[in-house]
Amino acid sequence: MRAMWKGSVSFGLVTIPIHLYAATENKNVSLRQVHEEDGGRIQYKRFCTIDGKEVPYSEIAKGYELDDGEMVVITDSDLAELPLSTSKSIDVLEFVPLESIDPIYFDRTYYLEPQKAMAKPYVLLRDALHKSGHVAIAKVAVRQRESLALLRVIGDVLVMTTMLWPDEVRSADFGFLNEEAPQIRDQELAMAGSLIDSLSEPVFEQEKYRDRYREALEALIEAKAAGKETTAVAVPAEDGEVVDLMAALQASVSEAKKSRKTETAAETTEKPKRKPAAKKKSA
Repeated sequence: MRAMWKGSVSFGLVTIPIHLYAATENKNVSLRQVHEEDGGRIQYKRFCTIDGKEVPYSEIAKGYELDDGEMVVITDSDLAELPLSTSKSIDVLEFVPLESIDPIYFDRTYYLEPQKAMAKPYVLLRDALHKSGHVAIAKVAVRQRESLALLRVIGDVLVMTTMLWPDEVRSADFGFLNEEAPQIRDQELAMAGSLIDSLSEPVFEQEKYRDRYREALEALIEAKAAGKETTAVAVPAEDGEVVDLMAALQASVSEAKKSRKTETAAETTEKPKRKPAAKKKSA
């Protein structure tokens, strides 16, 4: 991995120089826009709407459009002069329980690596944070944008997740919330609980799930590249509106139990059989 940012973690009077790495990567298959007739790539030119001339990237600035349509031009030098105390620092503000933060505020996640010869204060913060059972709330600026962030421990590494500001999360203002709530029968609630129990696991195992759409797209690309015929995958028809809620829940519970039995049987079959223990030779 290549470090995308260099700075430091500051809490109290302790400063830990670190490297920042993106912890996730996009695995989507990259598709280009092409001319369907001959496969030629589609290209776009940057041009000015006032003089009609093509503009090189070096002459492109940022602009903010006012309500009256007038454009305020902001250059990189303008942005560089703005006060941003966290431009090279992750400033710890407080420590809170992780469960007190709703995941809706989480944005992007990064790994933190200590710079050379600075492992001791890094390990100190990591171990103290892990022992406390808390996460650190901090401020940080990445790519000229300041945001809240939380620091936590995953494995043996400090991880930073940037967070959205409170006013960046929309309110769930839906009409049905202002209407009289539908009456839920006890039997329906009990059956829904049974369905949850049937599909419950003690821990979340990410490895069980695969991006089947990406796999199908990659297979399609390979087949077309090899000049092979492709076959469309059948998609099950969408069901209409469910009228009998209890019947739908009961069918779901039965299907979940049947699926569980199938998965258990498959796992048992895949487990390698133990070899019989070798007999001891008599003296």
